[in-house]
Amino acid sequence: MGDRLVSLLRWFELHARVFQTGPLCRSATFDAADGLGYIHVLRAGSMTIDSAHTPPLRLDQPTLVFYMAPTTHRLRPHGEGADTVCASFEFGAGLHNPLIAALPEQTAVTLADMPNLASIVQALFTEAAEEHCGRQAILDRLTEVLIIQLLRELMDQQRIESGLLAGLANPRLVKSINAIHADPRRAWTLDELAALASMSRARFAVNFRDTVGTTPMAYLGEWRLSVARSLLRLGKSVQAVADEVGYGSASALSRAFAAQTGMSPSEWRHQQEQA
Repeated sequence: MGDRLVSLLRWFELHARVFQTGPLCRSATFDAADGLGYIHVLRAGSMTIDSAHTPPLRLDQPTLVFYMAPTTHRLRPHGEGADTVCASFEFGAGLHNPLIAALPEQTAVTLADMPNLASIVQALFTEAAEEHCGRQAILDRLTEVLIIQLLRELMDQQRIESGLLAGLANPRLVKSINAIHADPRRAWTLDELAALASMSRARFAVNFRDTVGTTPMAYLGEWRLSVARSLLRLGKSVQAVADEVGYGSASALSRAFAAQTGMSPSEWRHQQEQA
């Protein structure tokens, strides 16, 4: 099946920052306007999480709650508090990470349902309880590993029914998606992608749309523009980026870029630099 996350991690840098460890004794509110994702791990105690568009979530057992996209939410500990590790993260800040649309606003999993996360969660809380040199850096890196493992477990357990992760969990569709991710420069045709999935053209197109939520060729275009943003942020010229992501010219890339973002590649890069 190949590594289903390698291209995403290559083009979209994951950076986490742990800001809370130990007992959470007071309510804490997080605003979507900060542009960050969040991950909260409850080891003991209980708390309720209020989110902007989901019902209150009461946690009474070890649980991990994940917000891939910026989401306004509040943690309310009960009783003597909640033993937690909380972190914010950026996963391709300023870029169009397809994982943002692939996950629900709020993902909550009990740790008992994901035993493969036990060792990294234990390491996270063990480090949080110490005051050794490099503690913050280790906590941040462990959280990044936890996020990657969570994404892998969501795919392996097929907990996501639609979107990119569902496509990556599909043993046939993943071959065509991995091919798009690995080589956005190539002029992929629907027939070629269907052949990789060992399906007829019509069956592949329907299965891809029903699973991923968009057509294969539309996804190819979105992926190319996502990679283009990453390359532009690295300082590459518009022409060089156009060559690397499969557009025949800088003007062709600019037209596609403007259609999606409302600005030219150069204008977008200037906006990112200002930000």
